[in-house]
Amino acid sequence: MFITFEGIEGTGKTTQIQRAKAYFEAKGKEVFLTREPGGSRVGTELRKMLLHVDNSDITPIAELFLYLADRAQHVAQVIRPELGAGKVVLCDRFADSTVVYQGYGRGLDTATLQQLNEVAVDGLWPDLTIVLDLDPETGLKRATSRNKDEGKAEEEGRFEAEHISFHKRIREGYLDWASHHQDRIKVAKADGTPDEVFTAVKALLDDITA
Repeated sequence: MFITFEGIEGTGKTTQIQRAKAYFEAKGKEVFLTREPGGSRVGTELRKMLLHVDNSDITPIAELFLYLADRAQHVAQVIRPELGAGKVVLCDRFADSTVVYQGYGRGLDTATLQQLNEVAVDGLWPDLTIVLDLDPETGLKRATSRNKDEGKAEEEGRFEAEHISFHKRIREGYLDWASHHQDRIKVAKADGTPDEVFTAVKALLDDITA
């Protein structure tokens, strides 16, 4: 089973993925956690380029193809083999991030982005995508504080440095994209405590594992 978590910066994806891992392990499943960008060896290098604040001059098209390269490598070398081994794969961001960030955020054509994603994922789409929804002001404050506490304000802060209007477009983009893919993409409110948020996430996991 392949499940992805999406959302703007600061929604608590890492926390919820860890709780989802415990949920599946309690059911006797072996779980593999991964992320984008950076889920493969090549992806680790691409992540440095994509997220460092010094690289704010990356053009939208160049940014797009770096993400697609990361994804193609990730699917081929990591995700497919782990799924083939019978594991539940939980991924922090995947193809929907590209449609939303480069489409709704950067203004690229979403239909073209979806077609390019089809090539990059090579037919592998999540069984479930959970979008954690939070207002951008709160999410950005959380993410900026987290990066500062972890000493990653420069090396992983390029998107946090975007204007609040960008983050608002991303949030609206996720909600709109989810409305067009309701069979796969589900939205969970992320403005409560971690326990409250996981109650909503768990309900979605219960549905897919029933």
